[in-house]
Amino acid sequence: MIKFKVTKLFFDKPAILKAIDRAAIRVLSKFGAFIRTAAKSSIRKRKKVSPPGFPPSSHEGSLKRLIFFSYDKEKKSVVIGPVPFGAKGGQVPELLEYGGTRRIPKGTLVVVDAGVGRGKGGRFISGKQFVESDGRTVKYEPRSFMGPALKQEAPKFAGLWANAIKK
Repeated sequence: MIKFKVTKLFFDKPAILKAIDRAAIRVLSKFGAFIRTAAKSSIRKRKKVSPPGFPPSSHEGSLKRLIFFSYDKEKKSVVIGPVPFGAKGGQVPELLEYGGTRRIPKGTLVVVDAGVGRGKGGRFISGKQFVESDGRTVKYEPRSFMGPALKQEAPKFAGLWANAIKK
């Protein structure tokens, strides 16, 4: 009768899981960086407002500077997107991405395109002007930038996993 004694298992489960976790961090972080870069480069710096359905214009650079990504260890996923900013709960990125309505409180200073010419009292007006809001609700058309960036980079995701798990 022949007896076998197993001294070492072929699959070292803790080592394999650790290698998979390291690969996931690497791959998801790289994927997050790709999407962030695509989103930032879709936002053009210009004075004009972008047409609805196209990525927003960057007038002073806040939106581009505030797009980040982070790997979430607990959920083993990556979070990519802009930090909320703007008055009353930081709705600006969400309004740009999805559109929607927002009530501008009465007395808030808002920027209006006054055009070029003569204003009230015959004063010369050039460009933008600050005016007090009368408390109306403003409708925002969607100017998505994160969704299209994900769609553009998604085909690369599977290829990032090729040979990603190493000992």
